[in-house]
Amino acid sequence: MQTAGAEVRRRAAVLGSPIAHSLSPVLHSAAYAELGLDDWEYGRFEVDEAALPGFLDGLGAEWAGLSLTMPLKRAVIPLLDEISETAASVEAVNTVVFHADGRRKGDNTDIPGMVAALHERGIEQVESAAILGAGATASSALAALARICTGEIVAYVRSEARAVEMKQWGERLDVEVRTAPWDDAAAAFDAPLVIATTPAGTTDELAKSVPERPGTLFDVLYEPWPTELAARWSMFGGAVVSGLDLLVHQAVLQVEQMTGRSPAPLHAMRQAGERALAAHSS
Repeated sequence: MQTAGAEVRRRAAVLGSPIAHSLSPVLHSAAYAELGLDDWEYGRFEVDEAALPGFLDGLGAEWAGLSLTMPLKRAVIPLLDEISETAASVEAVNTVVFHADGRRKGDNTDIPGMVAALHERGIEQVESAAILGAGATASSALAALARICTGEIVAYVRSEARAVEMKQWGERLDVEVRTAPWDDAAAAFDAPLVIATTPAGTTDELAKSVPERPGTLFDVLYEPWPTELAARWSMFGGAVVSGLDLLVHQAVLQVEQMTGRSPAPLHAMRQAGERALAAHSS
């Protein structure tokens, strides 16, 4: 946060299109306040793929880093000097850090953020898992599962093309992936860990199929919350990890990379996100 009369000396922001809904400014600003970084400012900018090169070239030395959302996670890669192994594994960058020598380095904090969110709930390792969906988030989920799942991963998809894509990601990440049709998605609930990566409303019909005493559900959505699936899962006593958990954990890693301060204030960031969501829904 900026103090009265102070000149902002360091800047960061989230880019994407659409971007107005992003909670990133709330989370990062809360971190700056907690860390006493009064000369840091975090904003948001509506930027699409066509505008991205010009935006990057126009940034001054005060810029420390950027958070990227869709549709920029892949488009930014040719514009960077280097990317981390994690980002390369899924061909997606959600974090750019600007170094003093002018280099632009890309990373992906979604994957370790997902793992950290699961660890926070006591999920260190699972023998099998299921993924609902096969979009961009599903590839990050697969990469996260590559770190904690010792056995088979089943992805429930809507088309043969998506099935092929998920199998290709599995080969690339060196994990065992079996695909199954979306019509059989209720079978996913037999797994000890289910990661739902689909858009809002997609899993509502599946909620009625949640069994008694289910395992853990990781639903990457955070608004509206809870989803029908998450609500019913909780009602039957299953553990639920939310999209806000993911958002906060990946933002923690971004703050640490951009500011050089560690650890970032996870609790303060989560509280800020919860307040923002509550205010929006009221």
